[in-house]
Amino acid sequence: MNSIGSRNGFFPDEVILQILSRLPIKSVFRFRAVCKYWYQLLSERYFVHLYNEMSVRSSMILVEITEISESKSSLICVDYSKGVSEFPLNFLKDRVKVRASCNGLLCCSSIPDKGVFYLCNPVTREYKLLPKCRERPVTSFYPDGEATLVGIACDLYDTRKFSVVLAGYHRPFGYSPTKTFICMVYNSEINQWRKFVTLQEEHFTQMNRNQVVFVNGMLHWLTVSYSCIIVLDLETDVWRKIYLPDEMSYGKGNRMYLLESYGCLSVVQISDASMDVWVMEDYEKQLWRRVDRVSLRCIRGLAPGVFPISQTGDCVFLATHKQVLVYNRSTAVWKEMYSVKSNSTLPLWFSAYAFRSTIYSFH
Repeated sequence: MNSIGSRNGFFPDEVILQILSRLPIKSVFRFRAVCKYWYQLLSERYFVHLYNEMSVRSSMILVEITEISESKSSLICVDYSKGVSEFPLNFLKDRVKVRASCNGLLCCSSIPDKGVFYLCNPVTREYKLLPKCRERPVTSFYPDGEATLVGIACDLYDTRKFSVVLAGYHRPFGYSPTKTFICMVYNSEINQWRKFVTLQEEHFTQMNRNQVVFVNGMLHWLTVSYSCIIVLDLETDVWRKIYLPDEMSYGKGNRMYLLESYGCLSVVQISDASMDVWVMEDYEKQLWRRVDRVSLRCIRGLAPGVFPISQTGDCVFLATHKQVLVYNRSTAVWKEMYSVKSNSTLPLWFSAYAFRSTIYSFH
């Protein structure tokens, strides 16, 4: 690596890159315009990996707010250190709904054009229109509105490829869905969809189908009964199961939520009095460890309707019907980050997604 210090008497490249990797993406893109050398330096794969690695340490959430009076939705970003800001998706030039989030990428479906999907990075405003899958909606699930599961698989350390998953129960015309589970997987390397069919008896609610976690190259969803986590292996197109910790309580009033924690699978259990955080330390052996227990006494009135959305080593982001809360683990302090001032059609946790600012290009 060349040294800027040898050119202008300031710092070596590595020091410059370490500094810039801690800045917002908008600042990084402005610095790219300084000169050709800086453009090349900040476009190299090494810097992209470094920046994305830093982004793992600071998570945030995106919330899609739908106003009843104006019949339109807006996207806001809630960041613990930077506060609340708007995240417009007008660069898509379409009216869309967010369906999934992973490592800074969003999968959005077009509202007026059924079956049209976009993958975008709202920070860099880059996007890709996905080719339409050939599945006929009359004889199977409707990909735009009734796909039971939607997920994105993208690795922060290999930004050249990604996958999008749509999965739903087969719905013969005029009948209820059957146990036949149809899965469509988009592969960016060949720009095509592939299809495989299995039998699936598990059920999912609006909340636990939104909370999809991509770790170890696989997508994970928690079932509505909390009986297990179902896992999609994208290399083999095989569904399998992971079971929750034996020490967890499954009695009345206990709720489970699936999150990510620094590249590991994590489950948050909430009761009326406390919030327990578990992390899977050994993926192959399915060994879990409880890493935190938080009292909910300070938010006792909100505890029955609070939903964890995202977490870092320092913070846990949670949504209620009208609020976004953050719990700081180091100070044990709760903070309200956002509150809906007007009427909205759905509780915030119906449309809240974990998010992080990353450099991910579709070119």
